[in-house]
Amino acid sequence: MKKKLLSLALACGLVFSLAACGGTGDTTQTPAGGNSESPAPAASESPSGATTEYEPATIRVAYMPNLGSASSLFTAIHQGYFEEVGLTVEPSQFSGGPAEIAAMASGDIDISQIGHGAHSLCIQGEAVVFAFDQLSQADAVVANKSKGIETAADLKGKTVAVSSGTSSEIILQFVLQDAGLTMDDIETVEMNVEGMTTALLAGQIDAAATWSPNTVTIEQALGDDYLVLGTNNDYTDQAAFPSSFICTPEYAEANQDILVRFSQAILKAQVYRAANIEEVAKTLAADLDAPEDTMLLAVGEGNWQGAVDCMGDFDTIRSLYQAQQQVFLNNGTITEEVPVDNYVDFNVMQTAYDNYSAAK
Repeated sequence: MKKKLLSLALACGLVFSLAACGGTGDTTQTPAGGNSESPAPAASESPSGATTEYEPATIRVAYMPNLGSASSLFTAIHQGYFEEVGLTVEPSQFSGGPAEIAAMASGDIDISQIGHGAHSLCIQGEAVVFAFDQLSQADAVVANKSKGIETAADLKGKTVAVSSGTSSEIILQFVLQDAGLTMDDIETVEMNVEGMTTALLAGQIDAAATWSPNTVTIEQALGDDYLVLGTNNDYTDQAAFPSSFICTPEYAEANQDILVRFSQAILKAQVYRAANIEEVAKTLAADLDAPEDTMLLAVGEGNWQGAVDCMGDFDTIRSLYQAQQQVFLNNGTITEEVPVDNYVDFNVMQTAYDNYSAAK
């Protein structure tokens, strides 16, 4: 039985987990940082009656089709929180983080929401973290028991789907390590998570390293043959897996004000999400054209209140990213430790939190 972990995170009541990453998606071509026209500045009134004027800007934001990735973004859109700070958000769906970062590098996307796996690219300097979103509980290695699998050790020689460079790969490595196995002991098949679901149900693979809501779909279809071999919660004594909003270093340097305003709206959305997660799930199901019952069954994939409890506690947030980096060091994804402040913009986080607190 695994120990409960990291006193720093427990102090905030957080349960650690991975959020997902890897894939492609459609993007728009709105110029980064604003519209080509110059509309009148947007205004927002604080409780004291003071009015803040904001220069309107349009930003293109990448997300993944699950609660962990899309919930705060779409909540901020629907509740008008972006509008309050003069921002228009154009969301674009991707299957995961590495492709989102590639789209930012090419100039097709301004901001992305990523899960654990893609943070290794931030550590390597390809992107900057400017907002902590949540610690999700979405990832799992699941198997079809009818394939002769009862424990993780039974994966030896089996065909297992994985999405390299994402949290899918990380959770699989943890499960194999616990069973005394390595990736060399299994037959890996490279797939995106949507393809894994289809392949597992069709009997083309034996197991999959995937995440919610795909796990919900697989469980409903396999019934008694559904087997969970490991989840994020099994490894909270070894690692932290935050998800984040990110941008390129170049965009961060040129658009600090936009990042602060975006983060303000996200903080407000996180509070709403924690208090209204089932409503958020229903609304997001409509946004994503996903089954509402599936999305409702996935409401446990994130520690939503934990994210709220940690707001403004930057020592803890810094420690979460340090613990996350240790995962990449341990599995060889990165070879040298990098100061967290090199790739996490705590100035944006602090200013956004101050502004959010002042406006409450």
